[in-house]
Amino acid sequence: MKYYIISGEASGDLHGSNLIKQLRLLDPHASMRCWGGDLMQAAGATLVKHYRDLAFMGFAEVVKNLPTILRNIKFCKQDIASFQPDVLILIDYPGFNLRIAEWAKQQGLKVVYYISPQVWAWKENRVKKMKTCIDKMLVILPFEKDYFHTQWNWEVEYVGHPLVEVIDAKKATPVVPLNTTKPIIALLPGSRKQEISKKLPVMLQVSTAFPGYQFVVAKAPGQEDSFYEPFLAPYNNVSSVRNDTYNLLMQSKAALVTSGTATLETALFAVPEVVCYKSSNISYQIAKRLIKIKYISLVNLIMDKLVVKELIQDEMNVSNLTNELTALLTNDTRKQQLQKEYTALKDLLSQGGNASAKAAASIYEMIKG
Repeated sequence: MKYYIISGEASGDLHGSNLIKQLRLLDPHASMRCWGGDLMQAAGATLVKHYRDLAFMGFAEVVKNLPTILRNIKFCKQDIASFQPDVLILIDYPGFNLRIAEWAKQQGLKVVYYISPQVWAWKENRVKKMKTCIDKMLVILPFEKDYFHTQWNWEVEYVGHPLVEVIDAKKATPVVPLNTTKPIIALLPGSRKQEISKKLPVMLQVSTAFPGYQFVVAKAPGQEDSFYEPFLAPYNNVSSVRNDTYNLLMQSKAALVTSGTATLETALFAVPEVVCYKSSNISYQIAKRLIKIKYISLVNLIMDKLVVKELIQDEMNVSNLTNELTALLTNDTRKQQLQKEYTALKDLLSQGGNASAKAAASIYEMIKG
C-alpha cells in the first residue's frame, strides 16, 4: 500500500514516526512519503518537506510568509497527485492540513485525520468542512469522541493518547543525573519568546523562597542560550537543560509548567505541578472571548475537574506560586490525592492499549477493504 503522511510540527513528527513504525509492522512492503521531520524519516518514510520549513507562528508571520505557504500547498497537491497514495494521513496542523484534505477529497482520495484540531476550544465552524472531507477521524482525547457525536452527529474513533507510550518508553531508560545534590524543581516556561518573557521571570523569583532546592529551566529547542542568560543570571539556585525535558521531569519533585501539552507530559511522569498562564492583557482578553473551555490545562480538561492548580494572568504571581509549590512539596494528603488522579488519567488515556498501534490498525483495515 502507498501512504502519504503530513505533519507540520515537532510533536506531529514524533507521533507520526510511531504511527509509521506500526504501519510497517502491518504492511512491511508499504511505500510512504511524508512531510514531517527526522523521526518520520528514520522510521522509514521518504521525507518530502521538513517541518522546520513550515512553522510560521502568529498572524504577522503568516501574512509575511504567505507566498511561501501558498507555494507549499501547491507543491504538496502536485506531489500527492504524482504519488497517488491509497490513503492520505493528516496529523494535526489544521491550517495547512484542512486545505489539503478538502482538495484530496475532491480527487477521490481516502483521507484520515489523526489527532484532531482543537475545534472544541475554538474555530468550531471548521467541523462542517471536516465532516465533508475526512473519511476517518482518529482522536486522542477521550472527551472528543462524545463532543463530535453530541455536537456534530459525527462518529469518530478514540484510539488513546500516543504520549503514554512515548513516556512509558522513556521511563524504562536509565536516568542521567543532573549536576546537583539538591532536590529539583522543573520550570517549563514554554517555547516562544513572548510567552517565556512573560512567565519565566515570575517562575524564577519563586526560587528565592526555596534555597534548598535546585530550579532547572527546560530551554526550548528554538531559542538560543543567549536569550535565557539575562533571566537566569541573578539566581544562585537556578540552572538549565536543553533537549532533556523528560530526563529532567524524571528527577523533579515538582514543576511549574506553562499551559499546553507540557502539562500532560508532566502528569504522565507523575510530577506534582502548577499550571501557569500569563500574556499581554489585550491577548488575554481576546483569548478569553474566543476560547470556550473550562480549563486551560489538558490534565483538567481530560479529567473534567480541577486536578492541578491553574494560575492564570494576574493570579500567576510570586506569592501564589510560592504558596502552591509549598503545598505540593509538603502536604502529603494532597500529594497522595494527586497521584491517584494521575493514575486515573493515565488509565483513561491508555484505554485499549497502544494508541499508535490502534491508529495504524484502523487505517490499515480501512484501506485493505
